[in-house]
Amino acid sequence: MNIRLLAVTCFSVLPILAAAADNEINLVIKDHRFTPSELKVPAGQRIKLIVDNQDATAEEFESHELNREKVIAPKSKTTIFIGPLKAGRYPFVGEFNQSTAKGVVIAE
Repeated sequence: MNIRLLAVTCFSVLPILAAAADNEINLVIKDHRFTPSELKVPAGQRIKLIVDNQDATAEEFESHELNREKVIAPKSKTTIFIGPLKAGRYPFVGEFNQSTAKGVVIAE
């Protein structure tokens, strides 16, 4: 492989990897509640949402506005990619515990 091509490829990918790491957000489910319940994210960027269900029961992350729906097994983690989003508010709920598991993504 041409060393120049390899260098250009590496330097082209590094900013993308760095940006991806900056847009990783952790969301915890505990006692049938999301913490934090408000997630502020940059508008126009893709977000890697890592959902950690610490409860002994499954929960379903659901958001019509984000077009996402995913069941998270008890005592497990999952990754949900969202965005890029326009500036605005995007509510989400825990489908199995809607009265307590509520949150919102705020894209600014």
